[in-house]
Amino acid sequence: MGIFWFLLILTIILVSCCNSSAAQNGGGVTVELWCVAKNNAADNALQTAIDWACGPGGADCGPIQQGGPCYDPSDIQRTASYAFNDYFLKHGMNEESCNFDNTAALTSLNPSHGNCKFQSSGRSTGNTTTGTDTTGPNTADLNKSGPMAARWNWGLVAVYLFYALTWIF
Repeated sequence: MGIFWFLLILTIILVSCCNSSAAQNGGGVTVELWCVAKNNAADNALQTAIDWACGPGGADCGPIQQGGPCYDPSDIQRTASYAFNDYFLKHGMNEESCNFDNTAALTSLNPSHGNCKFQSSGRSTGNTTTGTDTTGPNTADLNKSGPMAARWNWGLVAVYLFYALTWIF
């Protein structure tokens, strides 16, 4: 009977601890997202998509122009990624705004390189997303969030853990 009370108290502690940290994070798991060119996309398809994103699409392509911090005429993947990501941030930050005739995809790996800094999708808490400027190295930080973040209910996990442990003991 003593183990029952120990497990009950442990469950209460876990529920209160996990629910307070979930409340601080808005109740969601956080993942930053960037829209980048696919590795297998054809160069001519990428160029067509860049032309559209920087023209009618309204992306800010100044940084990928000559003299800009992201200008690299030898790497169309990086050039397209910058244009795609800027368009993605301005047009809803969802899968539809990161397609470009199937030449783009979402990633949690920061594509920033050297002095070329990509803005991220930001943090999602529940259904709210705000953009942030990410200037860190090329890393994936899965403790931040994006619009497609999964949500966990840690209280429910703790209750299931409690019941599982009571059945074992």
